[in-house]
Order: sequence, then structure tokens, then C-alpha cells
Amino acid sequence: MNIKGLPKEERPREKLLFSGKEALSTAELLAILLRSGTRQQSAIELAQEILALDENGILFLENCSPEELAKVKGIGTAKACQILAAVELGKRVATHPKKIKAEIANPDDIVQLFMEKMRYYKKEHFNVLLINAKGQLVEETEVSIGDLCSTLIHPREVFCQAIKRSAASVVFVHNHPSGDPSPSQQDIETTTRLVEAAEILGIRVLDHIIIGDNQYTSLKSEGLM
Repeated sequence: MNIKGLPKEERPREKLLFSGKEALSTAELLAILLRSGTRQQSAIELAQEILALDENGILFLENCSPEELAKVKGIGTAKACQILAAVELGKRVATHPKKIKAEIANPDDIVQLFMEKMRYYKKEHFNVLLINAKGQLVEETEVSIGDLCSTLIHPREVFCQAIKRSAASVVFVHNHPSGDPSPSQQDIETTTRLVEAAEILGIRVLDHIIIGDNQYTSLKSEGLM
């Protein structure tokens, strides 16, 4: 059925205006971007076909190329670019730095700041959060990108900025590209080594948070540090 044949309140664009964007399905949102379908399919049906291209649904679009998407009949280069531009905008909105909270009270505070940014990384990023004596987050510094390894994560690089900023304590945050935040033995050994170095410097290590895909592990909460 052509979208114009739907009741007015059920047409994607009108539905968004009447009920808000949250009321639309993923296919309906995508149909608004497509604007039109083909002679055989409505924009909604074409959107559903795109979402069915891969078992991951809309997540497939994150790493899809314009050429790959343009192969779908009725899409073409222009619509492929529109869709992928919208996907990238959504990703940037989700990962845009949010206003940092004055105080870090628990692991959830840290996760709210970094989950949407770090869950999409394809490599492991190891960050150090610098906390002052009042428990306020004063700076985030990225120490390394790549596999987490005790030979690569050296205390000198980890605590360099903490010493310069006179940080009272630090929190380590790194991601697992696999999406599983379960700590490896290497994660635990690296953390132990860094905690020992921090004690010598008189800096407290409050926690080590591992970010996965919409889930996380706190080594402190798990009794692993």
C-alpha cells in the first residue's frame, strides 16, 4: 500500500508531528528519510527491507558503505548517503561529551558519561579519570589505544597527568570491543600493577570500569582490586 493510502495519523511524517518521534517504529523513522518508495513498495516497506538485510537490523547500518546500501533496489546513491548521514548524526549525538557531573559518587556516574561513547569503539581505549580531593572529576586523559597489556600500559604514562594536576585519586576506564565487559586475567593483573604504583605515588585508585555493549563491570564492586 502507498503511504498516502494510510490514514493521515498513521503516515510516518504526520504521526511524528501528532505523537512525537518516540511513537514511530524504526522502519517508520527510516521511511521519513527515504521520502518515497518504488512502484512496487511503499517507503515503509522499503525501510523494512533495509532493516532485514542483516540479522543485526539497524546496527548493520553503522558499518555499511554507501555502495553496499545503494545496491538495494529503490535506494540509489543519494538515498544511501542520506541514510548513512543520519546514522552518523545519531551516533555523534549519542557520543557527544555531556556536561560532566560535579562529583563521581559511584560506578553508574562514570558509566553514564562514557558508555555511549566507548561501547562503539573497535579497539580498546584505556582512559584515566582524574579526581580531586573533593571527589570532583577534573580531567579525562586517554593513555593508550589497542590491546590492554601490562607492557603497554606503563605507570609512567598512566599517572603522568595525575601528578601534574595533583589528582587525589583516579579511575581507570577501558572498553571491550567484543561487547562483553567481563575482566580478563590480563585486565586484573594490569590493574593490580597500577594500584601498587599508585600507592607509592600517594594516589588512590577508586575503581577500574570495563565498558561493554550497554553493560559494564566494576572491578572494585567485583572485589578484583
